Amino acid sequence: MLSVERGASPKTVESYRSDLTMFEKFVAKRGEETSKTSTETVRGFMASMGNVGMAPTTMSRRLSALRQFFAFLVAEGIRNDDPTASVESPRRGRPLPKVLSEADVGKLLACARAVKGPRGIRLVALVELLYATGLRVSELVGLPVGALARDRSVVTVRGKGGKERMVPLSLPAQEAIEAWLPVRPQFMANDKISPWLFPSKSAKEGHLTRGMFALQLKGLAVDAGLSVLAVSPHVLRHAFASHLLAHDADLRSVQQMLGHADISTTQIYTHVLDERLKSLVRNFHPLANGLANNAL
Repeated sequence: MLSVERGASPKTVESYRSDLTMFEKFVAKRGEETSKTSTETVRGFMASMGNVGMAPTTMSRRLSALRQFFAFLVAEGIRNDDPTASVESPRRGRPLPKVLSEADVGKLLACARAVKGPRGIRLVALVELLYATGLRVSELVGLPVGALARDRSVVTVRGKGGKERMVPLSLPAQEAIEAWLPVRPQFMANDKISPWLFPSKSAKEGHLTRGMFALQLKGLAVDAGLSVLAVSPHVLRHAFASHLLAHDADLRSVQQMLGHADISTTQIYTHVLDERLKSLVRNFHPLANGLANNAL
């Protein structure tokens, strides 16, 4: 049916065959027939996969194969009910964000300061501002110069849905911006006045693009001896949040600075800290290979 009626590829058909064969073996051990199995057996099959540490994505795929198999049996009149109807798909754990250590961020900034000339000054301002505020990269490159407070202590950001938020700036970020503003006109097209904090002569948007900044950040990663896969503007946003929480910042305040509508989105960073604490115990606790490891 998959091949003839749905035009599924040979690989897809083989994948379904493999999943159903595994289920058939599980059912056979219980002395049941695959076509007559119960909801409890399906749940037992799902539990058996979870017990051996199978990935939720694989478990979901196999449950999907079972759903289509039993839907076919119902359509053909072989059985009247679908035993998978009330079986919930396994929850896919939300992946933890990649986070740079404070030392890694320090390396990036040191490499940025080593870049000579106006481009180096701009790069330092970009990285300092991003790490100080946790802005989304689109918010960073699209900042109007008027978003800065006169004393440079705060930046006003227009985020998703047009919502505005005010984010305080660290002293290093303030100093980097003060150093940047005098050379900023060199990046304006034909010396025209630009409303953007980071103007660009070559970009049609009139300001530095996300892609251009991301490439510059990758270059800094290479210079700093870091993996280019581990460094991106969004990773610096993650670092901003995680490092604040690691230094006892209030979760609600971090939520407001990041511009998250729901605090549950911000709470993912507490899980990052939890994983780091567990890693510390595993690696350095004298009982890491025994009781402490089992407790975790």
